[in-house]
Amino acid sequence: MVDRRQVMSFRVRAQQLDRVEGTLVDTAVLDLGVQDTGPDGARWALALRGVDASALSDDEVVLLWTVRGAPHLYRRADVGRVAAAVEPFTDADAGKRIYDAAKPLKAAGIGIVAALDEVAGRMRAIVTEPTVKGDVSARLAALLPEPYLRFCRPCQATHLFEMPFRLAAVRAGLELTPGTSPPVLRRIPAFHRAADPGDRFDLVRAYLRLLGPATPKHVADYLDAPVKDVRARWPQDAVEVPVDGETRWLLAEDETATATAGGTVTRLLGPYDLFLQAKDRATLVPDPARAKELWPVLGRPGAVLVDGDLVGTWRPRKSGAKLTVAVQPWQKLPASRRRAVVEQAERLAAHRSAALAGVEFAD
Repeated sequence: MVDRRQVMSFRVRAQQLDRVEGTLVDTAVLDLGVQDTGPDGARWALALRGVDASALSDDEVVLLWTVRGAPHLYRRADVGRVAAAVEPFTDADAGKRIYDAAKPLKAAGIGIVAALDEVAGRMRAIVTEPTVKGDVSARLAALLPEPYLRFCRPCQATHLFEMPFRLAAVRAGLELTPGTSPPVLRRIPAFHRAADPGDRFDLVRAYLRLLGPATPKHVADYLDAPVKDVRARWPQDAVEVPVDGETRWLLAEDETATATAGGTVTRLLGPYDLFLQAKDRATLVPDPARAKELWPVLGRPGAVLVDGDLVGTWRPRKSGAKLTVAVQPWQKLPASRRRAVVEQAERLAAHRSAALAGVEFAD
């Protein structure tokens, strides 16, 4: 039997949150992708894992729309295998991943994967130089027939559905230009999608390696894929692990790692850090009220990680060159832990090239 504490400790170590320093090559979360949403996104997540994120260049990393259509950072050297890994498993999987955009395509007798290929081909022809997303969208709307399009009330214009647009970008060999808003798409130099992602980049295996022990439904929810398709690709070397009475799975090579004690580290996790992306939220935060606080519908806070457990939330407040961090603890934090939180807030301020104005603990 594996308990919650062991699951949390396993993930801290698997995701290298207890690491002091590391490189892009040996940073495990880059195999699955590091979501880059908000000011404390991918580069902060890498900094928490010991990578000097301030020194990263475009030659080393690439930003792509991939899992759930969200922007994720990867090693540029891996882009071909990543493109193979994020391919929909089946046409049904592709339909689930593009949400409501699938309905008109199906009604018109257009296969979803074929539709993504059609969009990708058009996008590739359009983006011959860095191009703003809105310009790409407008040109696509003029080229594609009605089943691909929707009327956007806020814009009062007809656009391609959002998810096919995002998921087709990698198929087209397009990346996102970092730091651009609205997004600017550009061609990936010498892009070639690999025939097979290999075990390291296989999304099911990567989830189990970094967010296990898990069930097929956890993985499917993370990918927005049908459970059936995930089960069909379940690793043969996955072993059953009982977690608080529920049967879950780990890769066999990781089975003994759940018995090892976790590290005593304090981290201010960004709102979309991979640690918080696990789909067994009741394991991460057993209290439903606290879970609601950490994962609201809009405006997610970050999470305070102390000694392998989530003990509160935090929000940044920037004014000019000064940064204040407001912390909402879920339990009484001893003075030593508060000092550790302040040290991490100083680290965050330095990462943001700001001076820490203070840390406000709600009592």
